[in-house]
Amino acid sequence: MATFNKFNQFVEDLAHKVHHLGTDALKYYLSNATPDAAADAVKADLAEISTGNGYTGPQSLTTSSSVETGGVYKLTLADPSVITASGTVGPFQYVVLYNDAPTSPADPLIGWWNYGSAITLNTGETFTLDLDQANGVLTLT
Repeated sequence: MATFNKFNQFVEDLAHKVHHLGTDALKYYLSNATPDAAADAVKADLAEISTGNGYTGPQSLTTSSSVETGGVYKLTLADPSVITASGTVGPFQYVVLYNDAPTSPADPLIGWWNYGSAITLNTGETFTLDLDQANGVLTLT
């Protein structure tokens, strides 16, 4: 499983009430541009791969759980639908999580998963973002 990394701006955005993680429209997209935790703040800062051949652009995510227990907050997201290539998709190495709900700033970034090397899907191949259901996507203490 790829490791989740957060963007630095996400921390400030939480403090400024940009995100309501329990109800906002969280999405992910595929990128082959290396994320910069300190510099990237919104979706426009980090390029998405071209759409087509089965990749239709940002994919919606469903919040399974957004709860605090004993002073620890955990966000759990349901595994999204599978992307099935109908031609070449990619390459991509990063899956980027962002919030599609806010308008100011628009599309603030939350974090990303690094798959370690570029992935290219050929016709009939699939990609599934496998999210950690036990530990959640992120925790805040």
